[in-house]
Amino acid sequence: MKKSTLSALIILASSAIAAPALAQDAEAGKASFNKCMACHSIGPDAKNKVGPELNGLDGRPAGSAPDYNYSEANKKSGITWNEANFKEYIKDPKAKVPGTKMFFAGIKNEKEINDLWAYVSQFDKDGNIKKK
Repeated sequence: MKKSTLSALIILASSAIAAPALAQDAEAGKASFNKCMACHSIGPDAKNKVGPELNGLDGRPAGSAPDYNYSEANKKSGITWNEANFKEYIKDPKAKVPGTKMFFAGIKNEKEINDLWAYVSQFDKDGNIKKK
């Protein structure tokens, strides 16, 4: 077998093995969101609680949910929420935004983080599930 063919097969096999690890499950993320519900809400009837409502989080600048009193650290963080920023933040909020009011130890499990992002990011700014 030629080296280039063998290399291609190895790359294809590696990506097939890695793909399931990257899959996101919004339904599992919904269950994980139970950890967030004491402080946050999401969906059509979402309201600010101890933390801001999370509708339309994907693409929203940090510190911008209407009528929520954010910490200065959060307002000045310069973060626009996207998958990468969310995943880094949710692992350790105080490390990502020193001075944040968010008292949460974080989620360390990568699959749970992926699933939680899949759940949270599916909501538009009005709390409706985005059309695919």
